[in-house]
Amino acid sequence: MTPFKLTEEFVIEIEQLIEQNNDAELNSMLGAVHYADVAEIINELDKEKATYLIKLLDSDKTSDVLTELDEDVREAILSSLSTKEIASELEELDTDDAADIIGELPKDQIQDVISKIEDREHAKDIVDLLRYADDSAGGLMAKELVKVNENWNVLTCVKEMRAQAENVTRVHSIYVVDDEDKLKGRLSLKDLLTTSTKTHIKDVFIKNVDSVNVNEDPEEVARIMSKYDLEAIPVVDEIGRLVGRITIDDIIDVIKEEAERDYQMAAGISQDVEADDSIWDLTKARLPWLILGLFGGAGAAVIMGGFEEMFREYTVLFLFTPLIAAMAGNVGVQSSAIIVQGLANDDIKGSISSRLIKEMLLALLNGFILSCLLLIFTWIWKGDFPTSLAISISLIAVIVVAGFIGTFVPLFLDKRGIDPAIATGPFITTSNDIFGILIYFSIAKLILGI
Repeated sequence: MTPFKLTEEFVIEIEQLIEQNNDAELNSMLGAVHYADVAEIINELDKEKATYLIKLLDSDKTSDVLTELDEDVREAILSSLSTKEIASELEELDTDDAADIIGELPKDQIQDVISKIEDREHAKDIVDLLRYADDSAGGLMAKELVKVNENWNVLTCVKEMRAQAENVTRVHSIYVVDDEDKLKGRLSLKDLLTTSTKTHIKDVFIKNVDSVNVNEDPEEVARIMSKYDLEAIPVVDEIGRLVGRITIDDIIDVIKEEAERDYQMAAGISQDVEADDSIWDLTKARLPWLILGLFGGAGAAVIMGGFEEMFREYTVLFLFTPLIAAMAGNVGVQSSAIIVQGLANDDIKGSISSRLIKEMLLALLNGFILSCLLLIFTWIWKGDFPTSLAISISLIAVIVVAGFIGTFVPLFLDKRGIDPAIATGPFITTSNDIFGILIYFSIAKLILGI
């Protein structure tokens, strides 16, 4: 199957067919298109046309499309649907996706929509999920799963599994529970098929099974599933009862959202925004770190003002100020990026002091190589060895300090429970600019005897 590629011409054609109310042609064009691609098309339409297309599609496909839409587009469409229509779409979704959509509705509408879901068991499961915080495993899990009792025999187990599997899109694992619904282990399909029908499940199930608590952080769930290559993981409550499962598609969304959040934070964007957001929202997200950068630059200017007398006699020092500031910022960002990545992947081992010593030795080696190159360049260019030496030694010191700051800050923030990704952006760059300029002129003044 050739991957779908959305083009402007295709969107225009869809819009024209909607304006002509040509439902037959629309169904013909979109019938074989994957729901994720249909969502991509709808994201490009205005509210009226998007709502028209949603109501035109089969209910099975519509419900899946809703989960893939941009949040603002979905919100606009849902505001155009009746509570009965929304309830009808939610019945086709897994409980986790249905709970996510219901959670976006106005509070006064939630109860009305739930009351109109005809499958009362499905409605009850959705209500259960709404009790959990969005930033927890409980808020991420789905209630649909296949579980068997350890006291059943294989024949009973197969019958019960057939009944349960009707409500499960994909059966990743068969979980084993006791009479109190506490998770005991998992059942291998191979063992189930090769075991006598009279054998009890407790005699053949696998006792070792990874699970997470309902209150576990989604990022930790993602780390566990990634580490053990799991397609799904069971979720248990405080007393060990099986209450749901989290599948790999939900974890991919968590990883994607976290990566986007860290990338924006590293770029100095303090809020979760998108390119299509309003100018005011984008300004609020960017302005705090820009103000920090402004004050940092002003601080660097004040520091340079304290060495004004040096500029009259050693103008060459001023020429290398941008280089020193740039190298300090680059080294700091490199060091912090490595540490933040290591913390995210749980690869940082040992004490903070050992990590700092390693990074400073690395910075010292890099600084020595770079300063030698700069010494040769400056000496050939200006023919002034003492000044060239002062600049080169200053560069080594600046790089070592920048490496120290870039390593220490994210480790310190992580110990304090603050997202260390904040340390890979303007915070590190600005602080290293200030310290770099101060160190540069102080060492140069000392070496040149000014």
